Amino acid sequence: MKLYIAPYAPNPRRVMMFLAEKDIGDIEIVTLNLQEGEHRTDAFRAKSPLSQIPTLELDDGRTLTESRAICGYIEAMQPEPNLMGRDAFERAFIEMWDRRMELLFSMPLMMWVRHGNPVLGAVERNQNAEVATYNQGQAMRMAKWLNSELATRQWIAGDRFTIADITAACGVDFAKMMRWRPGDDLPHLKRWRETLGNRAAGNVAA
Repeated sequence: MKLYIAPYAPNPRRVMMFLAEKDIGDIEIVTLNLQEGEHRTDAFRAKSPLSQIPTLELDDGRTLTESRAICGYIEAMQPEPNLMGRDAFERAFIEMWDRRMELLFSMPLMMWVRHGNPVLGAVERNQNAEVATYNQGQAMRMAKWLNSELATRQWIAGDRFTIADITAACGVDFAKMMRWRPGDDLPHLKRWRETLGNRAAGNVAA
């Protein structure tokens, strides 16, 4: 299998962190240069029609895009260590938190970076300062709420590490490009990120 990624991009990193936590190292990693438009070539669009990364190409040529779909496939192929739930309720509970982290926390952080950091102007061709400001506010409100939630437990979706933690970490780490990271004003969120750094997933380069 081949996994197509790009440096610094949070969604490919989500899959890379998932693979690291599963201790899977036999997938070929193919790195694309987004600034040079390698994801928009005809050859790559044949694998990923919307020019999306990450893209997982199976040995038989079939492909999957969307980071969570790829993680779901990997979880089904290698169920342990379990990161997405062992029974119906736990799977739904973890997905609930994963969706919250993706849509309400990581996505605003990513949009803040994409529209607020001039370095990404070549990728985000329609950068908008108002979009950056709006998403910054949404992300900071969510960070405060998540900080209060983490006062009661070690991990985002309960007492064990799951994909929800990976998803949140991808957003938090991407926001370093705006010189933001959880500080002493968010002690429980800061503690969570520091603890994650001791895991295999936490050592995947941002």
